[in-house]
Amino acid sequence: MARVWRKKLWASCLCVTVASFLLISFQVVSELGKFERLKIENSNLKDGQQKPEEATKHLHPFLKKGLYQSKKKVAKADSYPIMLWWSPLTGETGRLGHCGADTCFFTINRSYQHHHLTKAFLFYGTDFSIDSLPLPRKAHHDWALFHEESPKNNYRLFHEPVITLFNHTATFSRHSHLPLTTQYLEGVDALKSTRYMVPLHTKNSLRQRLAPLAYVQSDCDPPSDRDSYVRELMSHIQVDSYGECLRNRDLPPQLKNPAAMDDDVFYRILAQYKFILAFENAVCDDYITEKFWRPLKLGVVPVYYGSPSIRDWLPSNKSAVLVAGFSHPRELAGFIRQLDDNDKEYEAYLEWKLRGEISNGHLLRALKERRWGVQDVTQDNYIDAFECMVCNKVWENIRLQEKGFLPRRWNADVTHLSCPRPQAFAFPIPALQWTSLREMWIPSFEQSKKEARALRQLVERNRNFTTQEFWALVFKD
Repeated sequence: MARVWRKKLWASCLCVTVASFLLISFQVVSELGKFERLKIENSNLKDGQQKPEEATKHLHPFLKKGLYQSKKKVAKADSYPIMLWWSPLTGETGRLGHCGADTCFFTINRSYQHHHLTKAFLFYGTDFSIDSLPLPRKAHHDWALFHEESPKNNYRLFHEPVITLFNHTATFSRHSHLPLTTQYLEGVDALKSTRYMVPLHTKNSLRQRLAPLAYVQSDCDPPSDRDSYVRELMSHIQVDSYGECLRNRDLPPQLKNPAAMDDDVFYRILAQYKFILAFENAVCDDYITEKFWRPLKLGVVPVYYGSPSIRDWLPSNKSAVLVAGFSHPRELAGFIRQLDDNDKEYEAYLEWKLRGEISNGHLLRALKERRWGVQDVTQDNYIDAFECMVCNKVWENIRLQEKGFLPRRWNADVTHLSCPRPQAFAFPIPALQWTSLREMWIPSFEQSKKEARALRQLVERNRNFTTQEFWALVFKD
């Protein structure tokens, strides 16, 4: 009897074990099936083939500054205003972004163009093209422009007929809705830092093998025609020119890659010089790049050519030599020699840094009030800030309409992105150094005015158009 009882017990255990195994196997197979379906659905989303309502169900949570986006909120992504990047700058197929109390759904998926919750189209200026625009444009569709680059990247945007198509802007102009003028400056501490500063007596000793001036450019013959000026300047004073433009001195091999321009070794090489030629590739108000801020951070005096409004951004009244104050490179060369020979006069341009005092209230306010950071993981970057600016404006109108008020209309004007016609210097150019590139910027600017007028006319028609229609209108007259 005991043997029979043991057999029954063993059989019962075996049955329980088999049943448990089958149940677990069934659950595993079920989960794998769900996983495979999710992979297929996510793949369809990436390819832009899925319907917006279906795609939204499988969006990944958007985590920002430690804030957790719950699955419940993700499932309701289709209840938020949609911000569609028409230029796929971010590469985001879909995410929820928190902007203070407001939440918006950001995507590059163009299948959302006609979604009833799509409120704004975001454009990156360099990629703004007439080949494809989100037309027809509905009354509640805001257009927002992000363009921090030089006008040479897209001259059409710099004329009133095109810039005024946009409701919201983030550009290098202080008049933009989100000014990016200080986009290359980390902050006050970077300007005050003496980390790379070389003592003047050391610089004077280095003058035995270094020129008083350094020039580092590899983007040759841009609209500012800077190379023509520097070439003429070189006939009046010694200049050590690195990079591809007017090169007469080589950087170490490891620094020849453009990505090495922020390398510590590169900084220490430049910091040995008394002056650095900081010439922008275009002459526009508030278009100020790292060419200006870098020498200031290194403890070198910038010799600056570019933004006519540069005085508004100087750390102190005497912190840079401005090319615009000299009638000819010969006159500038004489002034540089004077500073080079007189330690007291030269040090007057570095006094603000040695004391750690920035006297420009406008610059200090701009840095304090900006809503984004530079190389600072504790702050939003300027793309995040741009997205949130648009999101907040959209929500502002939603709340107004909920209360029975008409929505507000924000509009850009010509001050948000404006540059004058390029001007070429009249200095003689050796035949072997002439390039057609220098001769193309003025005609390109003039044609871009015609293109801007044609584009405005076609957009106001508010229906899709072909490139053939566009170019026929450009060359109509």
